[in-house]
Amino acid sequence: MRHIIQNDLRCEVVGLAGDGRSAIEQASDLQPDIILMDISMPDLNGVEATRQILDRLPRVKIIALSMHTSREFVTKMLKAGATGYLLKDCAVDELGDAIRCVLENKIYISPDIAGTLVEDYLRLVDEPSGKPLSKLTPKEREVLQLIAEGKSTKEVAAILNTSISTIETHRQHVMEKLKIHTVAELTKYAIREGLTSLE
Repeated sequence: MRHIIQNDLRCEVVGLAGDGRSAIEQASDLQPDIILMDISMPDLNGVEATRQILDRLPRVKIIALSMHTSREFVTKMLKAGATGYLLKDCAVDELGDAIRCVLENKIYISPDIAGTLVEDYLRLVDEPSGKPLSKLTPKEREVLQLIAEGKSTKEVAAILNTSISTIETHRQHVMEKLKIHTVAELTKYAIREGLTSLE
């Protein structure tokens, strides 16, 4: 894809990031015009990374890149502020169209999933405010993802640069809000809600 971007589309690749946190850092430093954002990443998933990048850099265009055709993933990315959604299987063929589209301030959705998305648009566009996940703060969602990915409390504290007791408090709040009592149940919930995956 880097070859296509640089040679076929004649765009400059200014940075590469392997996870959501480094994507946020690089976006802040490099301030690119467009970001291709993988949804399933360790430590901080693409949905949360997209939300945080756009909080800091609202003019950046973010195109989601995913193997997921689930309406849940598409909707979450668009609500986070992404202006494009490409399936990895089709990305090579559609990348040029997607970039041109978002640069014209339009939304690009891979044709393979656009039809399904339109069918359920009215049902999905407004996530009920009573849904448990919507009650979590951004920090609590980060903690939930890291716990679901098997990180210990100590590791989560190190990643988020905070104290162990703070993480334990966040975890307690997450469990109370979600009415979940074990890490195994938290993991299942996080996967089901698209915060992380088994990839």
